[in-house]
Amino acid sequence: MATAAAKDITRRIGELRDQIRYHEHRYYVLDNPELSDADFDCLMQELNKLEAEHPELITPDSPTQRVGGKPREGFVKVPHSTPMLSLDNAYNEQELRDWERRVHELSGRKTVDYVCELKLDGLSMALRYAPDPHDGGSSRLAQALTRGDGSIGEEVTANVKTIRSVPLFIPAATLKKAGLAAEFEVRGEVIMPTKSFERMNEERERQGLAKFANPRNAGAGAVRVLDPNITAQRRLDFYAYFLLTDGRAFLPRQSEALEALQAAGFKVNPNWRPAQNGEEVWKFINSWEPKRDTLPYEIDGVVVKVDETRLQRELGYTGKAPRWAIAYKYAARSGITKIEDIRVQVGRTGKLTPVAWLQPVAIGGTTVTRATLHNADEIERLGVKIGDWVEVERGGDVIPKVTRVLDDQQHPRGDRQFHMPERCPECGGHVVRVEGEADHRCVNANCPAKLRETILHFASRGVMNIEGMGDALVNQLVERGLVKSVADIYQITKQDLLGLERMGDKSAQNVLDEIANSRKLPLERVIYGLGIRFVGERTAEFLAQHFGSLDAMMQASVEELQEVNEVGPRVGQSIYEFFQEPKNRELVKRLRESGLTFTGKKREKGTKLAGKTFVLTGSLANHSRDEAKKMIEDAGGKVTSSVSKKTDYVVAGVEPGSKLDKARDLGVNVIGEDEMLRLVRG
Repeated sequence: MATAAAKDITRRIGELRDQIRYHEHRYYVLDNPELSDADFDCLMQELNKLEAEHPELITPDSPTQRVGGKPREGFVKVPHSTPMLSLDNAYNEQELRDWERRVHELSGRKTVDYVCELKLDGLSMALRYAPDPHDGGSSRLAQALTRGDGSIGEEVTANVKTIRSVPLFIPAATLKKAGLAAEFEVRGEVIMPTKSFERMNEERERQGLAKFANPRNAGAGAVRVLDPNITAQRRLDFYAYFLLTDGRAFLPRQSEALEALQAAGFKVNPNWRPAQNGEEVWKFINSWEPKRDTLPYEIDGVVVKVDETRLQRELGYTGKAPRWAIAYKYAARSGITKIEDIRVQVGRTGKLTPVAWLQPVAIGGTTVTRATLHNADEIERLGVKIGDWVEVERGGDVIPKVTRVLDDQQHPRGDRQFHMPERCPECGGHVVRVEGEADHRCVNANCPAKLRETILHFASRGVMNIEGMGDALVNQLVERGLVKSVADIYQITKQDLLGLERMGDKSAQNVLDEIANSRKLPLERVIYGLGIRFVGERTAEFLAQHFGSLDAMMQASVEELQEVNEVGPRVGQSIYEFFQEPKNRELVKRLRESGLTFTGKKREKGTKLAGKTFVLTGSLANHSRDEAKKMIEDAGGKVTSSVSKKTDYVVAGVEPGSKLDKARDLGVNVIGEDEMLRLVRG
């Protein structure tokens, strides 16, 4: 090919790509197309033809590369730059006001600005952009990760590239306009629009296939299929809501980040608003609840964020969620249906839970066939009988539950009384109800239902994260006697797995690889996986930090256990009793022999500030609130949220608020950041 001709072809390919990107943005992001579908198709056909003739000119960010390639065999797991945490929820105005009060108390500020955004019901996604190798000033999509367990996600770049509202390439001029460098990360929500969902279900019905229950499940499934061509057929959408550089929000305000994302060419939900106080937040929430069904996508609430980025960093995080944001969930949707039966399920702690089997009823886009009745006391409170017509709610739009019994001419009462069984429906073991507790429990330690649920808990994403070990596989492992405790998971062989139904060589190897990877997870995951009653994810983290090893934790007395943050008498007693049981100690021994992590980084505390109580107020110049709190606690001090006569020091920064006034009224020592550092360092 002559040099002049080569330049002409290269130039034409560049022109076509620019035109196609422009029109994709007009159509998929702005919803304001300028070209007909036929004219757009002509541009794509010309580009496809030129790239087919000159494959050396194809680049990963070309519009032709949104869909292509062979289906993959699995997904690679990749750590997030910073955890993708879930949000705490508020279900009523009082809970929202309580969150706002905590923001004011922790920040020491009298006024705080917020941003209100609609809570899209989809799948969280992180998109990483990197300098384009052909044009360093521009940027291209380098990687797309699912939320995963919050710390580690699955790499689904090929699938996400099929979503037309996701930019594959961002020119240098656009980045400059948005105030972005070529390397950054965008977080947002992948959703399936209502029209796409309805169209897909109509097609599945024509094909005689089962219809999907709701857009969220259909969209989430589409992102995680191994063939990007299937993802492309689902016609998904992406809305950006968070902007990171070097793993942290870098613009002064969240509202500015939303504007920058839009300027960079991302689809940002237009229905966000700033709010200067809780009243404006509440007004926004109330304005959207009656309009939620008019939107072209599903929402289940409103996300409220502190607008100022610096204040977000000062407020920090709990073990599971940011303190600077909350999700207000709209009231559960409900439906009327009939209870056809009540059956009992047995959980991993032996708890018996009565479950109502219902005539199918559609609630908020999902077909509900079962609902929890919690326990015998709840059945008595509701007066439920088999055959009753009842109102069922999806609590937080997720978990179905029976809320009341109907009794009128259209809804006659049932005639079959339900009684909790005296014998476990799974193993026939004795069922007991401890005095003062609402729950009935199976006392048989070898109950297969308890074993099944224990293994499912141990293998779940937030614990040992053994992908592929779901209900179907666990049921077979238990039924065939291959796994009689969680320790047996680490003795499973490929031959064992190949003998199971629907298990090929590749699937078996994937499970074994997942099991091997779980050995590397930190101490707190192992503690959580033991299934100690009352010990959740956050408590497990505190225990790991305090003791630094499982051995030290096993040897601790009830009193020593209660020295751990958030461990009271009941939790301490439960942990102590767990390790006094010989079978549990044998389980721990076997897990140690299997190579799991039994040690962690112990958080050592100094004694310089022992017995001293601090209160932080206002913004510090060089440290976030969490950093200051950690320094004080590491030196043996204690940090509380309110000022009293027992407070030794109030550390005051910029805009200290009412805590400073109270400290002066009570005669408490008020110090600055430099004095605090001097005390910490001795």
